[in-house]
Amino acid sequence: MYVIKKVINNNIVCSTDELGNEIILRGLGIGFNKKAKDTVPKEAVEKIYRSDSEKVTNKLEKLIQDIPYEHLKVSTDIVDYAANVLGRKLNEKIYLTLTDHISFAIERKKMGLEYQNPLLWEIRNFYPKEFQISSHALEMIEESLGIRLVQDEAGFIALHIVNAQLETDMGSMIGITELIQAILEIIEGYYEVKLDKSTFHFERFVTHLKYFAQKVFSPVEDEDDDSELLEIVKKRYKNDFKCAEQIKQYVEEKYKKSVSDEELIFLTIHLRKLITQ
Repeated sequence: MYVIKKVINNNIVCSTDELGNEIILRGLGIGFNKKAKDTVPKEAVEKIYRSDSEKVTNKLEKLIQDIPYEHLKVSTDIVDYAANVLGRKLNEKIYLTLTDHISFAIERKKMGLEYQNPLLWEIRNFYPKEFQISSHALEMIEESLGIRLVQDEAGFIALHIVNAQLETDMGSMIGITELIQAILEIIEGYYEVKLDKSTFHFERFVTHLKYFAQKVFSPVEDEDDDSELLEIVKKRYKNDFKCAEQIKQYVEEKYKKSVSDEELIFLTIHLRKLITQ
């Protein structure tokens, strides 16, 4: 049994877990005619929302008061579906950020306002698994609410899912995606080629770029230095190393972030694999 701390609405109440941490409980009718100190049977609870951050819990509580129950339910179902497909736990903050986004997107749709996603191509190609999940999420929304959101929204939802895996903020996530695209343009310009986005080596390279770009947006400086190995790679893969240096120069000039010897080595080796596939 859960002891109610506060009733938010007919379907949502606040309680505490066995450690005394505040949690939010969702279940059809669990708050109806209830008050603080009343109890809720465990079997009546459909979902428990918890966070290590009291700030996130408070924000979610406020959001729940302002949006329809159905918006919260379908958003939660999407998060749980994504976690199941990816086979990993997502940052609990996504229950707040994605619910807020989806609810707002639905309201905009009703008003005839739809946003274009300028990064739709990049998201579809850089995060294919998350984009596939998000495309299914649009079907879940339509099935649950009878509203069909545009494909651009699948891109936005995918970014929320990626963000919940990397545990970064949405602004950085957009910046990471833009940086990956800029690096790919540098590569295509340097080698005068059009990269085949369907290959295994391209997928591996983009995976490396995700972590590389994440470091660029991290406040922590990477001070790894391996000048001896760097000289070996520089001599063995001279042309690819020059391309990696162009990427290094771009990052350091645009983002004022130093690129370590280790990253330069990895960039060079991945470039070699990518170009000679």
